Amino acid sequence: MSPALSAPTIHRSFLAFDFGTLRVGVASGNTVTRTAQPLRTVAVTGTARFDAIAGLIDEWKPDALVVGIPFHPDGAPHDNTERARRFARQLHGRFRLPVHEVDERYTTTEAHSMGAADIDAASAAIILEQFLREPA
Repeated sequence: MSPALSAPTIHRSFLAFDFGTLRVGVASGNTVTRTAQPLRTVAVTGTARFDAIAGLIDEWKPDALVVGIPFHPDGAPHDNTERARRFARQLHGRFRLPVHEVDERYTTTEAHSMGAADIDAASAAIILEQFLREPA
């Protein structure tokens, strides 16, 4: 057996977020299957948004969080880039979990093309699968 195949897989679980000013899509996934599943969209703002996320964190008990960071197609940042980064910092500050950022360009388009019933949660799943495919 090759060394890569014989190395044990460290099981880590994640919640991922597709940030929006009005809605946040949420997905869960792990390093064992390297897949993600859409969970739901949190469609509240302010403290209620973080209360809903706290409930999901309590339920799923992730080891870390992943936040999609939007950019223009050419890679340039825009207004929502900094908003998503601020959201990522807030998640870290409130929940004291590691937070990873992932370029989320075209995830909503991909979720639409898949015919997803919940576009925001499906986008979060795509963001998480991108993260899980990155080399460790």
